[in-house]
Amino acid sequence: MVLDRLPQLSSQRTLRVSSWDQSGRNGDAWQIAPGEARVLADLRGPGRITHLWMTQGNHYRECLLRVTWDNAAKPSILCPLGDFFGLGHGIVNSYQSLLFTASTAQNNRFNQGCALNAYVPMPFAERALIELVNESSEWHNQYFYIDYELGAAAAPAEGYFHAEFRRQNPFGGWGHEIQVNTPEANIVNAERLAWENNYVILETSGQGHYIGCNLSVSNFQGTWWGEGDDMIWVDGYKWPPDLHGTGSEDYLNQAWGMQPNAFLRNGSSIFEHHTNGYQTSYVHHLENPVRFQREIKVTIEHGHGNHLRNEMSSVAYWYAAAPSAAVAVPALAQRLPVLRDDQGRWLHEPARSVTSCEIPLNDEMRAMKAQWAAAHR
Repeated sequence: MVLDRLPQLSSQRTLRVSSWDQSGRNGDAWQIAPGEARVLADLRGPGRITHLWMTQGNHYRECLLRVTWDNAAKPSILCPLGDFFGLGHGIVNSYQSLLFTASTAQNNRFNQGCALNAYVPMPFAERALIELVNESSEWHNQYFYIDYELGAAAAPAEGYFHAEFRRQNPFGGWGHEIQVNTPEANIVNAERLAWENNYVILETSGQGHYIGCNLSVSNFQGTWWGEGDDMIWVDGYKWPPDLHGTGSEDYLNQAWGMQPNAFLRNGSSIFEHHTNGYQTSYVHHLENPVRFQREIKVTIEHGHGNHLRNEMSSVAYWYAAAPSAAVAVPALAQRLPVLRDDQGRWLHEPARSVTSCEIPLNDEMRAMKAQWAAAHR
C-alpha cells in the first residue's frame, strides 16, 4: 500500500506549513487565544495532505480540528484534537497504527505532552483549509507540521477524507443494572429495533467508502462493556444488514475482550485496566473498506441488545466523492471526559451529559428487568 508509491516518480512539489518561529528564534509554538479559530494552513490545490504532526500539553477535548475542502460551506473533518488522532477522554498514551500514532512520556494520564501523527492521504482539488479551534478558557500552545504535495488534479476516483465525532453520555440503554453475558441481557435485537436503537458511529449519504473508527468507553458498570454486534447498512435499510458482526471485540478484530496492544489496523490506544475504566479502541478497514453508492449507517450495540448505559464516543473515518458536512460536535461541557472523585466514584455531572434518546422498554425488556431484580434482591 504505502510501499507501492515509493518507486513512483512524480512532478508534484513537496511542501510544508509549520509553526516555526519566523523571527529565526526558537519560539516555535503558536499561541491560540481562548475562543479563537486559528487558520493553520490555507492550501490552494490541486494537492494532497500527506502527514500531520501536532504536539501540545493539554486541551485534547477542548480544541477542535476543523478541515474544509474546496470552499465547501461546512467542514468535512470536525473532531476534538485527541479523538481525531485516536486518543479519547483527554488521555494521552503511546501507540502505533498505520494511519495514526501517538508518543508520550506520560502514558495513561490526562492532559500531558504528546506527539500526534496522522498519515492518512487527504487529496483536494481546489483548496484545503485547516483550522484549530480553541474552545477552552485558557491560551493554547500548539506546535504543528502539515506536509503536503501540490501538482496535477486528483484523479476522479479519489475521494475526500472525512472524520466526525459523536458522543452519548450516557448511552440510553434500557437495563444498566444487568450484567453482560447473563440470560437477562440476551434479548432479541433485530430488524427495526436494532436500526433505531444501536449506537450510531456514522450515518451519511452520497458515494464513498467507510475506512473505520475509534470507539471510546467510560466503563461505569465496571464489568465487560462489549458483546455488542456491529451492524452496517449500505444504501438503505434491509434485514439482515449488509454486514453483521458477532461482538464488540470481534468488530475491533480482537477476541475474549480487548487486550493492551496496538496493531497496524486495530487495537487499544487506551486500555481500561491501565486507566481505571477508560478505553479507546480502533479498527481501520484498509484492505476491506465498506463501499456505498447512496448512503451508509454504521452502528454497534452497546452490550447485547443495547442494555448498558456507559459513556460512549467515537470518530468515524471515510472518503466521499464530494465534500460533505461532518456532524456538529457537542458543546464543550458535553464532550469533556467523565471524571472520578477521590474515592474512585464516577462523577455524573449534568452539564457533561448528552443522551440523544432513551431506548423505550418493550415487553421482553420489562420481563428481563423484573427477572434480574427478583434474582438480586
